[in-house]
Amino acid sequence: MQLRDALRQAEAGGLPRLDAQLLLGHVLRQTRTWLVAHDDDTLTPLQAHAWQGVLARRLAGEPLAYIVGKHGFYGLVLDVSPAVLVPRPETELLVDWALECLPTSPSPAAIDLGTGSGAVALALKHSAPGAEVTATDASAAALTVAQRNADRLGLALKFALGSWWQAVPGRNFGLALSNPPYIAGADPHLAALQHEPRMALTPEGDGLDALRDIVHAAPLHLLPGAWLLLEHGYDQGPAVRTLLSQRGFSLAQTRPDLAGIPRCTGAVWRPAN
Repeated sequence: MQLRDALRQAEAGGLPRLDAQLLLGHVLRQTRTWLVAHDDDTLTPLQAHAWQGVLARRLAGEPLAYIVGKHGFYGLVLDVSPAVLVPRPETELLVDWALECLPTSPSPAAIDLGTGSGAVALALKHSAPGAEVTATDASAAALTVAQRNADRLGLALKFALGSWWQAVPGRNFGLALSNPPYIAGADPHLAALQHEPRMALTPEGDGLDALRDIVHAAPLHLLPGAWLLLEHGYDQGPAVRTLLSQRGFSLAQTRPDLAGIPRCTGAVWRPAN
């Protein structure tokens, strides 16, 4: 089988050409540019066997990132595995907003609750090297992935194992951000995400429990003037703003992602005198 035939096979199965090229490039350990220049090369029997294996996985719905073990986020290339969610481009809004809200002190303390692969925490640290960034997760396997990414990228993070704020008892921060599970447990879209860790996708119920937990305990861990920034579902902005306002936060507001979908809500903690 020639390379061009392998790509045609993938496209006939419904894969976009870019996906097919990245998948074949992974098998051959070559770039897309190389594939284009060598599309009349023939796969060896071993390569052809490997190709059929990864193609079957992709056509069955397994994310490309899990198959190749890598995914890009905020200009960084991250290791990913089925222990963590594949970072989404819309989550980059959370990092953009965090950089606006990061305190101007010499070493501002920020926390990423539920870090997964470490995508958000690492993007923040890469863009603001002076920040002291803590990354937490309830999954030890996820923290292992995040630690591996931090080590490979040479970005020093602090890591803490535990559920939300329970991972950092007695600690306070000048900025907190989180992309928690927020899909409702009965949402039919979960079926298409079966390869990703369910606990990172949904807290079950109405999808708001993780957001409730984070907001409720946040005042015990935030310095005066600190922002809390939360990613959520397209229709959850009003509910999250209400949670924040009822807990005593000020200036609750929601921002849309590049597709115009309400994606993140934030507010500032200003305790009453």
